[in-house]
Amino acid sequence: MTGQRIAIIGGGNLGTAIAEGLLKSGFATPQQITITRRNIARLQQLKDVGVSVTDNNKQAIETSDVIIVALKPYNVKEVLEGLKNSFDAKKHVVISVVTGVFLKDLSAILTHDVPVFRAMPNTAIAIQESVTCLCSVNASNAQVNYVTDLFNQLGISISIDEKLMDAATVLGACGIAYALRFIRAATQGGIEIGFDAKTASLIAAQTVKGAAELLLKGNRHPEEEIDKVTTPKGCTIVGLNEMEHRGFSSSLIRGIGASYNKIGS
Repeated sequence: MTGQRIAIIGGGNLGTAIAEGLLKSGFATPQQITITRRNIARLQQLKDVGVSVTDNNKQAIETSDVIIVALKPYNVKEVLEGLKNSFDAKKHVVISVVTGVFLKDLSAILTHDVPVFRAMPNTAIAIQESVTCLCSVNASNAQVNYVTDLFNQLGISISIDEKLMDAATVLGACGIAYALRFIRAATQGGIEIGFDAKTASLIAAQTVKGAAELLLKGNRHPEEEIDKVTTPKGCTIVGLNEMEHRGFSSSLIRGIGASYNKIGS
């Protein structure tokens, strides 16, 4: 399935991030990508590098092979209902990155034999550092391998049961904001103890990146790495314990739960 033309229906933040990631990874050339948006002026940067930019969803679908649906949840049904005759089960693979729209809902709108994937990436896809959770229906092994390879170019992909997709949204997609809020707070703490804002932010961000790489490359549990820097009566354990007394871990866990409950409400 090499050389496929890719249409991204919905050039908002996520749709644009996907296009940028596909280009930076070399998975697709600008000439292979079409991206749609009502206000195409906001896609000028992509247009300048050779990506096809249009407000015509029908044309984008009919001239492409892989269709990435990056619409808002509230209008995905209305938009796809108006486009369902443009989909061809023998030609198209559909990938939805829309939160809360199930495979059965997508299949009900499209013809029932169209291969459909749900993918939940995060905005780090623009720099090829996303974690993307995938599930599918009516897809061949070749199509599964293609979609997996596509998202592996943009970070890592994980195949999950669809029933876990809302949880993946919270942990992986909302999780970007959680991590950034931690870095922001760490930066503020760094300023309080003497650093200028730029230096504090750089130290905090790189430290979080390093911590994540220790887990990913070493395949270790977080506590193993924590133990290495928590010496008896040391400054690290004092700080950690103070954070826990103030509800650090419980606040994060409750926040994840609140986000998950919001999706289901």
